[in-house]
Amino acid sequence: MAQLCCKNVGFAYGGETVLSGVNFSVNAGDYLCIVGENGSGKSTLMKGILGLKEPSEGEIVFGDGLKANEIGYLPQQTGIQRDFPASVGEVVLSGRISGMGHRLFYSRADREAASENLERMGIEELKDRCYMELSGGQQQRVLLARAMCATKKLLLLDEPVTGLDPNAANEMYNLIKLINLCDKISVIMVTHDVHEAVRYATHILHLGHGQLFFGSVEEYRKSDHVRRLLGGGTL
Repeated sequence: MAQLCCKNVGFAYGGETVLSGVNFSVNAGDYLCIVGENGSGKSTLMKGILGLKEPSEGEIVFGDGLKANEIGYLPQQTGIQRDFPASVGEVVLSGRISGMGHRLFYSRADREAASENLERMGIEELKDRCYMELSGGQQQRVLLARAMCATKKLLLLDEPVTGLDPNAANEMYNLIKLINLCDKISVIMVTHDVHEAVRYATHILHLGHGQLFFGSVEEYRKSDHVRRLLGGGTL
């Protein structure tokens, strides 16, 4: 059974439809990249998956034991978030909040999960550093560790390499792929970089106020959408 399934999903703001006809599914181990121009509906769909916006039509269904509060989310950072005055350890540990229910304090299991993910991201030595003092690449690793604390099944990533230099971006892409392959965690990533999308993903969802394409990377490479996007070129 699919972990996530969108069935004829659409969204509207103030009665005006901004996205419609979205039909796709994510199975365990999939790596789905969502591509499209600015304003194509990518961020709106992300909000719908996270339960922050109700669809105006259709439905979003979770399966395979996945619950809405068990999705690990790495958002785009704002300037205020980059200057957040907390320790790295505190930021990573906060990824456990969504699963705490009515508990008021972190448990031993919460702290162990945070330590495990700090180590997994190779940033355990930064645990006591102030988050705002880190480089952009280090901050993204911290946020990825935080997202990993929230899930064992599905990561939702919104432009995770924006603002990073090429080396840091490649490191981030490789980390995400390792998580997908080695930890068997499904990935949904919004990206503007189609070349990197087809390099790492297993499936592509191309939006343009509606669903223009959904399928495997191999099918996408051969599609008219790629040729139009690249002015007749190929990936």
